[in-house]
Amino acid sequence: MRILITGSSGQIGTNLALKLMEQGHFVYGVDVRSNRWTTQINTLIQDLGAPYTNYKGGIGYVEYPDKLDVVVHFAAHAKVHELVEQPLRALANITMTFNVLEFCRQNNIPIIFSSSREVYGDIHRYITDETNADFAFTESPYSASKISGEALIYSYAQCYDLPYLVFRFSNVYGRYDNDIERMERVIPLFIRKIKRGEPIVVYGEQKVLDFTYVDDCINGVIRGIEALASGKIKAETINLAYGQGNSLVSMAQFIADALGVEANMTVAPARVGEVTHYVANIDKAGRLLGYEPSTPLKEGIKKAVAWSTSWWSTHGVE
Repeated sequence: MRILITGSSGQIGTNLALKLMEQGHFVYGVDVRSNRWTTQINTLIQDLGAPYTNYKGGIGYVEYPDKLDVVVHFAAHAKVHELVEQPLRALANITMTFNVLEFCRQNNIPIIFSSSREVYGDIHRYITDETNADFAFTESPYSASKISGEALIYSYAQCYDLPYLVFRFSNVYGRYDNDIERMERVIPLFIRKIKRGEPIVVYGEQKVLDFTYVDDCINGVIRGIEALASGKIKAETINLAYGQGNSLVSMAQFIADALGVEANMTVAPARVGEVTHYVANIDKAGRLLGYEPSTPLKEGIKKAVAWSTSWWSTHGVE
């Protein structure tokens, strides 16, 4: 297959691109920045905030086939609290999604959209079924941008018969997520701080989230690409997560255990805009895609710690 991935320099995009290439597929990346982890992915450096009828030419030009099988749209500003402080980034997310949708419409290409469990809001009612999301409970500009992206995709399916698959991801972690200087992600941040003996702050003592190891996530996405490209799926929204909850306190303790040290941990109230409870219902992913995640958090944390510490040591980061 021939697959274009927006946001190909990010964590999920990098993992997906490398796995698809390993399987023999043609992958073409589009991102506003170069990939800090690998040079193997053909990448066009381009601002997705501007409209294009194609993604050929420009800076970092790489040729791709005239006909693509699927576009996977991952590109987004993704840090929830940062978008609370800088809501203009949420508008940029909506603009990028619109531009990519227009590219897909004009070229008749199915789209996979990376949405988020954030669209459910702070679900004290514990509603996690895809059909029951109540968007009146959205918590942040980031979640609003994902809701808006979903709405655009559903409208393009209705008006232009554009095939789509929306994945609602949940706290994906693992390889290629430790560029902390660019964006602080909680697991690699905690790995570095705990390894250095520095104090960490857990925002939300009772916060329970569904952490998804990246290999499980990529397995689900590839199954989705195959189903969408073959026509088995044409218009679906699916939770893609592990399906079990863990507290942030437990997650931090798993990191300390993997490093063989004690964590200097302080607990503070949850921050504005952040979801405090989410455990995904992944029955639909299993039924439609045969999705069966296999990496519980404790095991995934050991893998994440091993990868990050190895990468940092080989790149001169203490």
